[in-house]
Amino acid sequence: MLSFIVKRILSVIPVLFVVSLVIFLIVHLTPGDPAAAMLGIEASEEQIEALNEELGLNLPIYQQYFHWVSGVLKWDFGESYFMKESVTESIFSHLGPTISLALLAEIIALIIAIPIGIIAAYRRGSFTDQSLMVTSLLGMAVPSFLLGLLLMLLFGVQLQWLPVAGYKPLSAGWWNHLQYLILPAIALGAIQAALVARMTRSSMLEVLNKSFIKTARSKGLKERKVVIKHALRNAFLPVLTVIGQSFGTLVTGAVVVETIFNLPGLGQLIINSIERRDFAVIQGVVLFVTLIYVFINLIVDLLYGVIDPRVRFDRK
Repeated sequence: MLSFIVKRILSVIPVLFVVSLVIFLIVHLTPGDPAAAMLGIEASEEQIEALNEELGLNLPIYQQYFHWVSGVLKWDFGESYFMKESVTESIFSHLGPTISLALLAEIIALIIAIPIGIIAAYRRGSFTDQSLMVTSLLGMAVPSFLLGLLLMLLFGVQLQWLPVAGYKPLSAGWWNHLQYLILPAIALGAIQAALVARMTRSSMLEVLNKSFIKTARSKGLKERKVVIKHALRNAFLPVLTVIGQSFGTLVTGAVVVETIFNLPGLGQLIINSIERRDFAVIQGVVLFVTLIYVFINLIVDLLYGVIDPRVRFDRK
């Protein structure tokens, strides 16, 4: 088990290296002078040259990259020119709303998706199955920003049950914290719920026709126990993959929803940084979000070996 974990962790290192290189090149090879974009059209040549000197932008690009990577290895993503604070501080000051939103959206998605997938598979071909799959298809088709605006109009403006926009931290109380996240979480989690539901149904259909399920039924086990304990457990590995990817997508893809609902998360931070061409924040946030995504997938990969020990041997 230990060797399996070590191999999975070591496999992440080249991925992170390639990602860091791509992020750096995209930001620094974008047409235009970053210093001139930061200072505006009224900046003089002397001011632009001074800023280039201050930020190290006049160095060869390979030196800039190695300087940035050496700082990242020390958990130093650089300094924000506009916010006058380290990128690390900016990230962690905006991380709370994004993580809270992603967690709530994932919980909502799983509460909806897993039962729907199980019921649809168990009643394969029935009207219930077709209705649930059409509903999940609709959930995949409706963009999160459109669903968010509809929810905002119905529950925020018409019924006035929940706030339209804004954010309160967890320190303000559980309900004060959650009521600002419910609508964006539903909007963000709807697509993921549809994906998880369809994968659950597909995986369950494969397992329900296996011989060990027929054996369990012939032994007189209750149908609920057969479906949940035997079928769902053996069908859960593909579902776990989708859940891990969906949570990574929720963290990385909350930009539009955070903007609509005015949540001060990483999405807002990256949008504001792009508008100001604050390249240190841009590459720092993108790399940090990538780290989260890779870490989530690493956890899912390790859980494979816990749920199904055969995986540890198959992947040696």
